[in-house]
Amino acid sequence: MKGNPGAADLAPRLQARLDGAEIARLARRLIAIPTENPPGESYEACAAALCETLSHLGFDGIRREGDCVLARAGKPDGPALCFSGHYDVVPAQRRDQFTPRVEGGNLFGRGASDMKGGLAAMLHAAAAARDAGLLEAGHLAIALVPDEETAGPRGSRALAAAGLLGQDAIGMLTPEPTGGVVWHASRGALTLRVTMRGKAAHVGRQFEGVNAFEHALPALARLAAIKDEVERRETAYPIAPAAARRSILMLGGRVEGGTNFNITPESFSFTLDRRLNPEEDLAEEERRLHDALAGCEIETLQREPAAATPADAPPGVALARHIAAVTGKPPAFELCPGLLETRFYAGRGIPAYAYGPGLLTVSHGPNEFVPLRNLAACALIYALTAADLLRAHL
Repeated sequence: MKGNPGAADLAPRLQARLDGAEIARLARRLIAIPTENPPGESYEACAAALCETLSHLGFDGIRREGDCVLARAGKPDGPALCFSGHYDVVPAQRRDQFTPRVEGGNLFGRGASDMKGGLAAMLHAAAAARDAGLLEAGHLAIALVPDEETAGPRGSRALAAAGLLGQDAIGMLTPEPTGGVVWHASRGALTLRVTMRGKAAHVGRQFEGVNAFEHALPALARLAAIKDEVERRETAYPIAPAAARRSILMLGGRVEGGTNFNITPESFSFTLDRRLNPEEDLAEEERRLHDALAGCEIETLQREPAAATPADAPPGVALARHIAAVTGKPPAFELCPGLLETRFYAGRGIPAYAYGPGLLTVSHGPNEFVPLRNLAACALIYALTAADLLRAHL
């Protein structure tokens, strides 16, 4: 690395190639495409817009893999740093959320924070690093995927199954709305739908029926006992506030059963959502829940392992250094309270981190926004990190 300019020298070169207005313009264009998931709308329109954007920015190897968009910037035969992000969004509370607006230095709209603002910053960062000649020893592998909000069946999971995820990768970054911290770990998830069957009968002759709700009560009592024990456990990973350190078993997110107040319910179903800290074993917790639900019908809606990457792996060190340089504050490394697509990479031994311009506190809400200054800062941080890691191999 002798003779290579340091971050202080690179920052002005990269800033000269990063246009905040262009980043915001791309974010607005993406927000206006209603990629609500579920059910998974407008994927084709958004993928086409992303391909057009990548072509305009001069990326190489642009191609579609189903609903995923892949591209490359830099030296194709060198090591890869993966820039990955999702373009689906949770359903809007109001249709005008797909009409982006700028107000008080913030960009409002569904997906502004999670994570179309981050996508715009990430793509412009990649182009800036390439145009500044800072990708001599490797390349940025771009993966833009749908279905993150529903565990990735048409997105990262499909790419992983096809062997297209993280090839020759030295690290992975994704611009999730981390609110200034770096997420280097995420919880696992086990979501079940549980059903008990019965027989309908009029209340006056309930002895001729079978009350499915009442038959579910013993299983619910067993689950309540498990919940009490589980939620006394705490992770050793940093996460704020302190109450968020506890493991999670939520019962009854969705409950269905019966046809009327005076008829015994012939079926009763409920969901449970078990969110595991990285220290917990997914298979063991799954076995325990199934034992408690003996005699019930069980449908697995989601089964995802926890994932973690050491904070001091080279990509994490580089990312933290440049966050501190750009923002003036060293970032904390924390456990994400939910799932992250970093799990697809970390599970393959690839150091994976989430850091983005958005705020978790407003994501998915009716007034979702991203500060415009955060878009420009995130783009610079990503460009500096890419240059740092892909020049380090010279």
